[in-house]
Amino acid sequence: MSDAPACVDSSADRRPTPIHDRLDRAKHLHAVAQARQDGQSQRAAVSGAGVARSTLRHWNASPAPSAPAALSAFVETPEGVVWLRRILVAAHWSIGEQGGAGVRVVCDFLERSGLSAFIGASYGTQQAFHAGLEEQIVTAATELRGTLAQAMPHRTLSIAEDETWKDGMRLVSIDAVSNFILLEHRSDERSAAAWTRALEGGLEGLNVTVVQGTSDEAKGLLAHVERDLGAHHATDLFHLQHEVSQAMSLSLKRAEQQAETAEAEAKARWQDACAAEQAYHRRRHGPGRPPAFAARIDEALSASVQASLAREQAHAHRAEAKALIGAFGEVDHPYEIQQGQAQTPEQLEARLGTLFTRLEAIAEEADLSERLRAHLAKAKRLTQSLVATLTFFFMMVNTRVQALDLAPAIEQAMLDDLIPALYLERVAARSTRAEPRHRLRALSAQRLAPLRQPSHPIQSLDPQTRHHLEQVAGECADLFQRSSSCVEGRNGFLALYQHGHHRISPRKQQVLTALHNFAIKRPDGTTAAERFFAQPHPSLFEQVLERMPWPARPARRRPRPARQPYLVPVAA
Repeated sequence: MSDAPACVDSSADRRPTPIHDRLDRAKHLHAVAQARQDGQSQRAAVSGAGVARSTLRHWNASPAPSAPAALSAFVETPEGVVWLRRILVAAHWSIGEQGGAGVRVVCDFLERSGLSAFIGASYGTQQAFHAGLEEQIVTAATELRGTLAQAMPHRTLSIAEDETWKDGMRLVSIDAVSNFILLEHRSDERSAAAWTRALEGGLEGLNVTVVQGTSDEAKGLLAHVERDLGAHHATDLFHLQHEVSQAMSLSLKRAEQQAETAEAEAKARWQDACAAEQAYHRRRHGPGRPPAFAARIDEALSASVQASLAREQAHAHRAEAKALIGAFGEVDHPYEIQQGQAQTPEQLEARLGTLFTRLEAIAEEADLSERLRAHLAKAKRLTQSLVATLTFFFMMVNTRVQALDLAPAIEQAMLDDLIPALYLERVAARSTRAEPRHRLRALSAQRLAPLRQPSHPIQSLDPQTRHHLEQVAGECADLFQRSSSCVEGRNGFLALYQHGHHRISPRKQQVLTALHNFAIKRPDGTTAAERFFAQPHPSLFEQVLERMPWPARPARRRPRPARQPYLVPVAA
């Protein structure tokens, strides 16, 4: 195990001697102290420990750190040295890598915590240690990936793909189910050929088959998924909703604001007419016909009422359009989320058509421009892709279930109850509001209740077979993918990280990918790699910890000369 001075030494072939190795030094000191406690002389103790008496005197002559004596004694033991290394690696890991702070923040932590009495806290020392940590993270993650890939079962993948634009363009591909990053590749182009070449490298050594790709409608991605991979392309529902929003939201909001302004102006004119009549009657007037205040007030009141109705209609149009845009997310499911029944492609097409019919009616009533209606027409064309995705889903589900060769009653139970129940459970987990989340979970439990009865044929199967059926049903439920939001979330994370660092170097990008796959855990305690490879793996932190050098000792602080004022008189 290398010593801390090797962290700051640029010589590649330097090897620490036992005198300089911090752990060996602690072991020798511990052996000498133990021998002295057993009654041996100092000469005999150092001879048995294998060090020279001059070396022992040099070690004991080191200045005492400004820390409690018990703590200072502990860090000089082998256990204390190991503990210091864990603390230092954890500080760089949590503060510098996952927290996004710089090396100077780690140095500040060492100073404030008092650990600088035992660990060199200078920027140069810690920057070299940090660089070595990043190299070890990338190396350990690469080795873990190779080891896990050798034993992984075959998987069919539904991938989400898109480009991110942080320090140049990066092609990103993520397994939509496990959230495992397959690819984060810097590229100068996003053609189908570039995507296919990059993904081949990302899938190298993995026992997987890509059956579906979810993305936007970019021509390069379409050709990459359908032509090169021979997989089904699932349109991202967000892009359909975004096109509808571009056509409706801003224009209807502006119309509502204009209607509110017109209503306020009409109401002000009516109030002015009423005030003018009252002011006229408070004054004395000579002969002559008075102004036609009643007609003016009636006209102003009628205009105010018409403006109020126009404002209410504009508000209703905007509210209804917003609800219709949200309704796309409620309709686009293989199992409708009200009763949990399977939805046929024809039913989905009819429901989507109903939504677009009403949107077109609102556009007509609101007199939207042709340019905005073109966005609505573009979104409407994507409905065929959504219907095709639903058709693909049920085809794959039927194929997977039929391949199990089950009894007719059990096969029907999987298709009608088990798979819908697991799908509803997944939808509930993604819900952001409590009411639909609880309702969907209750509906899922309702669909599972008959399968849990002792009289049901599925209960006659052995536990291992039931577990396998649950696994297959879960994989079937995961086949329906309508969003590439995991890539957008990754893009957002990198944007926040870049905001604090101004740039993301290639090594830092590899480190962030490794931490995402092998270190960050969901609430269930699993990493993306565990979910992707379907097997546990050793802790990445522990793997890296064992490879890191021992912390460097703090250098002896040299007093700095006092700064002289610039205007000190000079002797003649």
